[in-house]
Amino acid sequence: MMVTRLDETQLLDCAAELAELLVDTVDGGASVGFLAPLDPAAAVAWWKERAAGVAAGRLAVWTAQDAGRTIGTVSLAMPDKPNSRHRAELVKLMVHRDARGRGLGRSLLATAEAAAAGAGIALLHLDTETDSPAEHLYRWAGWTRAGVIPDYAADPGGVLRPTTLYYKHVGAGALTR
Repeated sequence: MMVTRLDETQLLDCAAELAELLVDTVDGGASVGFLAPLDPAAAVAWWKERAAGVAAGRLAVWTAQDAGRTIGTVSLAMPDKPNSRHRAELVKLMVHRDARGRGLGRSLLATAEAAAAGAGIALLHLDTETDSPAEHLYRWAGWTRAGVIPDYAADPGGVLRPTTLYYKHVGAGALTR
């Protein structure tokens, strides 16, 4: 397995593979912002829309490849406000259902955390469906629970679910003026 940070061109080139991963994740019941069934063409379009953010440095996207197939991804969204450049949001950590149980989620999470710290990011934050497998991963990895918001997001079936907010200090970055 190989984890690679994508540039804009690479993201566009593998948008269909990332879309397949997104569709699989939604079909598996994960609350990642989409309702089921997710149209594959809409998933491709969504990933292609991320390319401008990657090119501008507002989004960092990594993929995990195994035997030439995309089996996982994670992203960091960087704020554009001067008072928040010390933090980033961890988004879209996904592992294909047939690749789970091999530590890939932990590996992708560690990759994003290390890259953030290396870039001077001091604080990461995320939200995830309360009591989901993802929440257990974040707790295992040392993330701190900040609180729960009831009825925050709909799961893929359209049912409103609570969301837990987490944060983690990953580096000693400071604000630059």
